[in-house]
Amino acid sequence: MNRLFAGNQQRSNGRLNITQLAIEADVKRWHLTHQHQDLKDTFQSEAAKDEARRATQARSADAFEELKKKHARLQKHCQFLEQRLKIYATAVNQLALENAALSDRDAEAAKLRVLPRQPHLP
Repeated sequence: MNRLFAGNQQRSNGRLNITQLAIEADVKRWHLTHQHQDLKDTFQSEAAKDEARRATQARSADAFEELKKKHARLQKHCQFLEQRLKIYATAVNQLALENAALSDRDAEAAKLRVLPRQPHLP
């Protein structure tokens, strides 16, 4: 049993079932199933635990890969937002300079032309 669970099989193909256990132990299968039921039951319960552990590890690995993909998407989105932020900061700065120039009523110095206000449409 220990060799099968450790993955160090010598005679069998390494699958965790009664037939492979019998081959690994070099005994007939019916000895395990009829004469040593306690060993058979112990092996089956340990094999079920091992399978559950492997399934949990596989799910964890899948979840980790999904998180890595999501992280990459979020990093790309953050880069996009940072580029937008730089553009908006430049625009706000320019608007602030224009506002300051217009507030002083020195449109000639700022080389700005004031456009007439248009009424808001409904």
